[in-house]
Amino acid sequence: MKKKIYLITCLVIALFSSCNDWLDVRPNTEQKDEDQFSTAQGFYDALVGCYMTMADRNIYGEQLSMTYSESLACFWDLPTEQTETNRLADWLFQHHDYTQSAAESAIQSVYAALFNTVAQANMIIKNVEERGEVILNPDIRSIIEGEAYAIRAYCQLDVLRLFGEVPGGSRQVSLPYSETTSIYEVPPYYDFNAYVAKLKSDIEAAKSLLIDKDPVFQYSFANLNSGSSATVDEFMLYRQFRMNYWAVRALEARMLLYIGEKSQAYDVAMEIISAQLNGNPVITLSDADDFVNGYKLCPSECLFGLSKYNVMTYSETYLIGNNPSVQYDSRNHLTITLDQLTALYAGVNTNAHNRYRNWWNRNLKDTYGNIRVATTKYYWDVNAVENASLKFAYIPMLRLSEIYLIAMECTTSLEEANSLFSTYMLAHEDPDTPGFTSLDDREKFLLNEYRREFFAEGQMFYTYKRFNTAQMLWSSEPMTEDEYILPLPRTEYNPNN
Repeated sequence: MKKKIYLITCLVIALFSSCNDWLDVRPNTEQKDEDQFSTAQGFYDALVGCYMTMADRNIYGEQLSMTYSESLACFWDLPTEQTETNRLADWLFQHHDYTQSAAESAIQSVYAALFNTVAQANMIIKNVEERGEVILNPDIRSIIEGEAYAIRAYCQLDVLRLFGEVPGGSRQVSLPYSETTSIYEVPPYYDFNAYVAKLKSDIEAAKSLLIDKDPVFQYSFANLNSGSSATVDEFMLYRQFRMNYWAVRALEARMLLYIGEKSQAYDVAMEIISAQLNGNPVITLSDADDFVNGYKLCPSECLFGLSKYNVMTYSETYLIGNNPSVQYDSRNHLTITLDQLTALYAGVNTNAHNRYRNWWNRNLKDTYGNIRVATTKYYWDVNAVENASLKFAYIPMLRLSEIYLIAMECTTSLEEANSLFSTYMLAHEDPDTPGFTSLDDREKFLLNEYRREFFAEGQMFYTYKRFNTAQMLWSSEPMTEDEYILPLPRTEYNPNN
């Protein structure tokens, strides 16, 4: 039983303990390559090192999921005195002021962490081509290379979504697309269309390397997560925590929607929704079962997530969760007001809606007696150790809910939009909320649903940006293209000045 509970933690920490050195990206030398990639285990370590870097708090472990990204979307209710406290960068991002030193430092940390991950992925790609024969199983060799391409595309897409131009906007921005392994080599800069072409190329490479070789074509996610598939190499288990084939398709749908290619995004989204394995859906939406078991991060519908064993411990310091021993402190904690929560769920049946009932702590008060609302997504009962690593301790990166919203937005059929909506709301235990009376109704619902569904997961700023939304909810400051484009760090070459 203990092996079942903790095997994924062991997989990430113990089995690949030597990958800690890999997290330090240093100048590349031929000797270092020969040492690191002289065995299949070296490739395994390097790939897990990439995922560990992605889970770093400077990017998806915190700043591009719970804090900075959500402040950019004006989610948190931060008092004006926040300028003098521990949440200064969040306050500046909420006001889209990127000129102050705290904001510049925060941008630099995110940018460096993204490209650190990309550099590690590039090293794997390079060495699979040069030394990949040490991985005797050709399918595993192909999967490792495919995952590296997918990781690079995932991070570079977010470089575009953070630092790039508004899709279809008037201001043009060139960005670096890194395919190099050297920290001293400046990568080429590309305009929007050329950058997107690079993204598409990497996603296509990942798909071609993973298709029919990824174990997800033979085994269900549940089976692979059980750790008991004797016919699967141990390194190929736990595919929901890796860039598996269906996660790559989900990334493709996200990218296509962002750049405005809705017809293609629809095709990919529907392929994922309709995908079957042995007559059963490859993946289904999280419903009551997850929440009955206390699985607040919707693990059943997660196409890709990052294992993060201590996520509750550190997130509790600013998200509070349901810990009764933590007292609300406006200088540190990120919360919203009860009025904001009410606005967030306007139009849905909150008596039934399982996300509303399970994602929020409404029992906090500030020093004036005002109710503060904290998200409990990353909080779990400390006694709930069964499947802790698999169900609680991770960062959701791509979920089926997003794929349903993409399909809803991109379909040209009102009947299909309402069918997708019905299935989606049924999984939320809210089947009585009315659907769309016309296709023009969708945008308002979608904006509200992205706010609700992905709160503290880092997606709303990008949603606002692709819609070029002029006024964010809970902000009195109008948005222009300039506010949607984060400046490149001062330490980087910037052809856009």
